[in-house]
Amino acid sequence: MVKYNNQYVNREISWLWFNERVLQESADKNVPLIERLRFLGIFSNNLDEFFKVRYATVKRIVEAGKNGKSVLGGEKAKDLLEEITKICIDQQTKSLGILKQIEDELEDQNIFIIQETELADSQKDFVKGYFLERVSPQLMTIILNDLTRFPTLKDTAAYLAVRMVLKSDTGKKEKRYALIEIPKGIDRFVVLPKEGDRNYIIILDDLIRYCLDSIFTMFEYEAISAHMIKITRDAELDMDNDLSKSFIEKISSSVEHRKVGDPVRFVYDKSIGKDTLLFLQDKMNIEDTDSVIPGGRYHNRRDYMGFPSLGRQDLLYDRIMPLPIKGLSMEGSILEEIAKKDYLQYTPYHTFAYILKFLREAALDPKVRTIKITVYRLANDSQIAASLINAVKNGKQVTVQIELQARFDEQANIEYAEQLQAEGIKLIFGVPGLKVHSKICVIEREEGDEIKRYGFVNTGNFNESTARIYTDYTLFTAHVPILKELNKVFDFFETTYKINKYKHLIVSPHYTKSTFTKLIDNEIANAIVGKEAYIKIKMNSFTSYKMVDRLYEASRAGVKIQLIIRGICCLVPGVKGMSENIEAISVVDKFLEHTRLFVFANDGNPKVYISSADWMTRNLDYRVEVGCPIYDEDIKKELVDTFEICWKDNTKARIFTEKQDNAYRKDNGAKSRSQFATYDYYLDKLKD
Repeated sequence: MVKYNNQYVNREISWLWFNERVLQESADKNVPLIERLRFLGIFSNNLDEFFKVRYATVKRIVEAGKNGKSVLGGEKAKDLLEEITKICIDQQTKSLGILKQIEDELEDQNIFIIQETELADSQKDFVKGYFLERVSPQLMTIILNDLTRFPTLKDTAAYLAVRMVLKSDTGKKEKRYALIEIPKGIDRFVVLPKEGDRNYIIILDDLIRYCLDSIFTMFEYEAISAHMIKITRDAELDMDNDLSKSFIEKISSSVEHRKVGDPVRFVYDKSIGKDTLLFLQDKMNIEDTDSVIPGGRYHNRRDYMGFPSLGRQDLLYDRIMPLPIKGLSMEGSILEEIAKKDYLQYTPYHTFAYILKFLREAALDPKVRTIKITVYRLANDSQIAASLINAVKNGKQVTVQIELQARFDEQANIEYAEQLQAEGIKLIFGVPGLKVHSKICVIEREEGDEIKRYGFVNTGNFNESTARIYTDYTLFTAHVPILKELNKVFDFFETTYKINKYKHLIVSPHYTKSTFTKLIDNEIANAIVGKEAYIKIKMNSFTSYKMVDRLYEASRAGVKIQLIIRGICCLVPGVKGMSENIEAISVVDKFLEHTRLFVFANDGNPKVYISSADWMTRNLDYRVEVGCPIYDEDIKKELVDTFEICWKDNTKARIFTEKQDNAYRKDNGAKSRSQFATYDYYLDKLKD
């Protein structure tokens, strides 16, 4: 394990241990079988993104001839690359073993994933027909031998590397090599006709292998083989400094350039012939380095996220029906209800429909004059975007701050930006040098002789798709001071030279670190004089060494600290004399824990905040983030209650320790699974 002076866990290593927790879900026999396959897909998808972003960053440091200690927690970049590679190979090996176990258990359920050599005669005609009708028209096949320039392999696309040994009268074994790109527009898992009670699935790769004769009919060969390879490329955006280009043009150009970014990982089927591997490495100028990783027969196992359900609901999680928010009806005016009191939406336990209802009502209400909203990630067919377009068609002034640099959503956001702009919506493309990660909305409504504001603050994204699986808070409010300050944030987007002051909101990059530091210092001061002092925090990731140090100081002063961190945690809890008053857990389960919540004892009068920001350097110093205080006492209690439910999890909670071994929390109390218990909590509230 990589550490620096035993005070911090290296962030890359901590991230890999988070992904190990995802892998644990795929191995957990208490998780429904098809869901386990999907967790295996999430593990693989996470790893792809890790190599494109984090591994690529460390590799650039090495190639620049630097050791990177100042940004890597004291670890030399070269040593870190070696450790990352070792962990990844070990995890990949473990994942292959888990996949084999799952496949065996699927067979017990009469679900068989078969290879091309296992096709029954009754299945072969179907496979040939499917290939000719669906697959063959989409195949991209390239003969490599005579090319003067090797083709650019697409980032994380899967390819079959084909080796043919041609027939020869002279006895000389001439070899031909080819690449087949696995089409992305076809389901990776092809469901074959059912035979009795038995379900059969063939992976698209194997279906193509079965039909190699149909692809290479023009070659007379005595032997042919096909093995999977994959390239992962550096995903860093290389921004153009051409002043004549618009920001949208620069982002578009950078996204296009990403397609040919430097390779950071080359994964291959370890059973590939040595001559084929050497041929490919030579043509692609890939040396035997840490980034050349042997793998299994299939790559892009992220596709398992879309494994077909086959109508087997018994092998999936039970579907939950999102609940209404107590006291907030979907009938009548939502604005009138919010005018009376604040409401909290906690998706996916609550329905996301309240946000849509809010925007649709604002779009139609003749008294609404303006709508301002930030956009980071939207669903593919976004009802949010549709509501905003509807609003502008009804004469509202609509302003959208859209973040074009939302990683891996750049192209989608460019397309949405063009669509919204074409409809007459005013777009703001961000703040120079900062990403806008805040999730806020403000509307202005004419009521008598005054303008009244309504709005909401969110911890995640305005995305109806992810709202079904990500846990996030949304506070609906008509609180005058809060909304006045939210409006100031939108002013900052347009006049970035003017730094506003805030009494209520916690806004990055100017105030988040300093405000939270003051809140921690207050707990330290209270602890020193014997007053009640505690801190409860729930975040996605915790990497800021400065904030880690502040919590260490609080721990030494006697402040009791509870951390629920889903992903990276650079803090080491439970170390005598440094962090003995800090406990930390991670919950990985059915839903992706995405909420950010901060609770400070404040001598018996708790201060409670929700926020879009994790305690990461990027969120504190290089992004526009918004944290919002909770003033409604019922909502305060609700947030603390659900924190405590999560904290008591002894089924899906893993404990952060010096060992970093992802041990499950075990105790002698009644079994508690926090995500299911949280749903029950809200179900019970409706009965009160």
